[in-house]
Amino acid sequence: MAIGSGLGAQLGVAAETTYGTFVAPAKFIEFTKESLVLKKTTAQSAGIAAGRLLALSTRRVLTRREVSGSIDLEVTNKGMGPLFQSLMGTTVTPVQQGAGPAYLQTHTLADTAGKSLTIQKGVPLTTGAVTDKTFLGCKVTSAEFACEVGGMLTSSYEFDGKDCDEAQTLATASYPAMAPFHFGQMAVKTGVFGTETARDGIRKVSVKIERPQEVERFYAGQAGLKKEPISNDQVKITGSLESDYIDTTLDDLHTSDAAISLVWEFVGPLIAATFFETFRITLPAVRLDEGPPVVDGFGVIKPTYNFTGLYDGTNQPKIEYISTDIAL
Repeated sequence: MAIGSGLGAQLGVAAETTYGTFVAPAKFIEFTKESLVLKKTTAQSAGIAAGRLLALSTRRVLTRREVSGSIDLEVTNKGMGPLFQSLMGTTVTPVQQGAGPAYLQTHTLADTAGKSLTIQKGVPLTTGAVTDKTFLGCKVTSAEFACEVGGMLTSSYEFDGKDCDEAQTLATASYPAMAPFHFGQMAVKTGVFGTETARDGIRKVSVKIERPQEVERFYAGQAGLKKEPISNDQVKITGSLESDYIDTTLDDLHTSDAAISLVWEFVGPLIAATFFETFRITLPAVRLDEGPPVVDGFGVIKPTYNFTGLYDGTNQPKIEYISTDIAL
């Protein structure tokens, strides 16, 4: 029996082969909170019948079902591949680095067609029995990463899903030894793509990647369930850099509206040879939207530069992840 509270909850994920078709979860993620729920649409018959004062319960019908919600979690040094792949769209096979146990995943921005997840949630009753809610056809519609002084690298994923199945067997959760990435491992680099150099004075970074999709694909003959969402707008990448005002580099970029490449990375312990646990986001072209310095008191000036990530015409944004995971 599990603990009869959130302490006994679990989340398992698995990449689907076919949209909305159950795959038993093989990886279990440590999360801080979630809000995945079934959303249903009902219709009530309202026919007039002599003397009837209240609508008949038997005349209420369920016309469609779908799933929405989010998962918040720390970014760790293992097990993140399925989420990154669902966000970025590229089919990824980890590549061994050297001859040791380090494997590189390169998640380059691409269309997310065919990239959906089964997410199985275990929710404990107060008795300790754990109920199963399995969400099928979960597509990432946005994800945001953030880290600040003294904190962990955190992430939040928004999902749209096809259906909730409560008839599956709840998988037994197991967790490999893992550790979170954190501020002490963080570096920010800017410059010409491929030759970026470290920036000083950065205190907090956030990056949000939005994947707009047509999520209203409800058709006749589908039993009230949707078909796989399709991308219906360009990807939107935004973020912010909170800093101390130590030089005018970012300020000048704001003034000129020039593009610059941004690398945000976390480098953890050595895995083997020269390969370290790594999480890295590369945005080949960002432009600063706002954030010129203002003086609002006696303290150090701390501008926050908001930016938009764009395509430089050659290089796509990417997430690189080095871990000991030999498969997603």
